[in-house]
Amino acid sequence: MTATATPQIPILDLKPEIDELRPEIMAAIGRVLDRSDFIMGEDVHLFEAEVAAYLNVKHAIGVNSGTDALVIALRALGIGPGDEVITTPFTFFATAESISMVGAKPIFVDIDPATLNLNPDLIEAAITPRTRALMPVHLYGNPVDMTRIMEIAHKHGLKVVEDCAQSFGARWRGTQTGTIGDFGAYSFFPSKNLGAYGDGGLLATDDDALADTARMLRVHGSRKKYHNETVGYNSRLDTIQAAILRVKLPLLEGWNAHRREVARQYNESFSGLPEIITPTLFEGHVFHQYTIRVVNNNRDAFQGKLAELGIGSMIYYPIPQDELPIYKGLFPVFKFSQMAANDVLSLPIGGCINTQSIEATVSAVYGLLHAK
Repeated sequence: MTATATPQIPILDLKPEIDELRPEIMAAIGRVLDRSDFIMGEDVHLFEAEVAAYLNVKHAIGVNSGTDALVIALRALGIGPGDEVITTPFTFFATAESISMVGAKPIFVDIDPATLNLNPDLIEAAITPRTRALMPVHLYGNPVDMTRIMEIAHKHGLKVVEDCAQSFGARWRGTQTGTIGDFGAYSFFPSKNLGAYGDGGLLATDDDALADTARMLRVHGSRKKYHNETVGYNSRLDTIQAAILRVKLPLLEGWNAHRREVARQYNESFSGLPEIITPTLFEGHVFHQYTIRVVNNNRDAFQGKLAELGIGSMIYYPIPQDELPIYKGLFPVFKFSQMAANDVLSLPIGGCINTQSIEATVSAVYGLLHAK
């Protein structure tokens, strides 16, 4: 293959999905307009029930965003000032931000270079008398080793909040991510595997008491209107977004299977290129992002050449959380997290990505690197 001029291929193109689903989506929105139940309406309750059934969990609680889901989970678990929560340095800021927002302290441990997820083997060394919880992130849709996470949590009496912002539909040994710990926190940001057309989030739990507290916290800390028990949040899943998500939920398994197949095709196509390291197709991975590592400090130049050929890409994430200005200098350098930040590059993928886009991406990547 050689690199040729290609059409502009964005890292994620939502237009094909929207075009395909437009009649159903407009009908769903129309039903909300007809009922005018815009806040905590019928579609919110129906969506929560449908998601609970899909996840095989007792409680699914719609909230305003994935960040709010993390914050409310921590609050419901009673985590606050003076507490520590162990998490990964290599993910989006919302993870550590949620810990800081409740007054606790994020404690970072390095990642496993094979998975780019939190390395369970490093957790116990970071546990102190102040440690209250673990917050693993299923990065890029790849499940963390939840068997080891739960073993450590039970051994040390810790709570577990799974950050599933990128892993809706992913499974660890056959069990849905987000249903193994005390809480699963999901995001419905438009780019997610199950994305709304605005903000949205969800909490999942099997614990009745935690679910009751989370529901209270999402509506200003009240179980009964005008009877506020604590300071809560205005964090309700919008009814129109719930209606849209109800249209999309039945299609999720097919979309996730397509993502896995695209990842397989990419891996096969790139197998002879020593300049990049392709992700492993771990069981249960749903490839929210297809993320390669570009070695030899060549990532930024390579991304620029892809852009010249019309191929979109993104760096998730260029700065580890511990290196952000808010936390910089508080932690040692995490070798593998820093390595990932220097090397990772995500290529176009999606539940509706077409053959032309896949072939154009393969042609560009292969042409640029095979020409050397």
